[in-house]
Amino acid sequence: MQADRGHRAFPPPRRPWVLAQSWCDLLFAHWSVPAAMLREQLPAGMAPDLYDGRAWVGVVPFRMRGVRFRGLPPVPGAHAFPELNVRTYVMVGETPGVYFFSLDATSRLAIATARRWFHLPYFRAAMDVAPEGDGFQYRSNRCDPRGTAASFEAHYAPDGDVFHARRGSLEHWLTERYCLFSVSSDGRLFRGDVDHAPWPLQPATAEISEQTMVTAYDFPLADAPDSLLFARRLDVKTWAPRVVYRPVAKVRRT
Repeated sequence: MQADRGHRAFPPPRRPWVLAQSWCDLLFAHWSVPAAMLREQLPAGMAPDLYDGRAWVGVVPFRMRGVRFRGLPPVPGAHAFPELNVRTYVMVGETPGVYFFSLDATSRLAIATARRWFHLPYFRAAMDVAPEGDGFQYRSNRCDPRGTAASFEAHYAPDGDVFHARRGSLEHWLTERYCLFSVSSDGRLFRGDVDHAPWPLQPATAEISEQTMVTAYDFPLADAPDSLLFARRLDVKTWAPRVVYRPVAKVRRT
């Protein structure tokens, strides 16, 4: 655990973490969207978290490494794989967190585990990540019949020195998030906590040649993202999700 907690909005859970992993060669590509449009896309119990009155949607390609359960070696067949997330930022009560519209990956085991345990909308995709110049060429095409067709292709690279985002800045607000929220098929709302050091961010460049990951939600995205950030590696600990909201059962009248 990290000794300095100034980068967090709230402390990590006291109970033991259950899963560790590293997020590598990650791009944060973010677009600002109207808050009212985001509100229409969120499940019950969530509200948009806003920065200067605007909502934000992120497309985040990266590589997962070293996935392991507490006290065990890396998981065979699911310890290293590319992943691509579409995320936004929400409030549940007074707690800020991340809500994932989709998560694409290549590992069947990781997808099955995350769907069952974390109730996250993971989908299988054909993906390729290759070093190219100072950055990476990243390609993803969803091939999972449970989701709509979606693809992403880009070359991205760091473009500046490593920095830790200043509290109150947009960069801090977008990246320093320490829990996620998900919804099960029966309407229960789950919270999963994570912990890590402050993000080692760098400015980034990106040439995005294809991006249909967000098409299904009809957000009016500009061709170029409003914010681009890169991170080389971040080591993360994850806690088991817990129910924070249960839908009220309807009373059947006779």
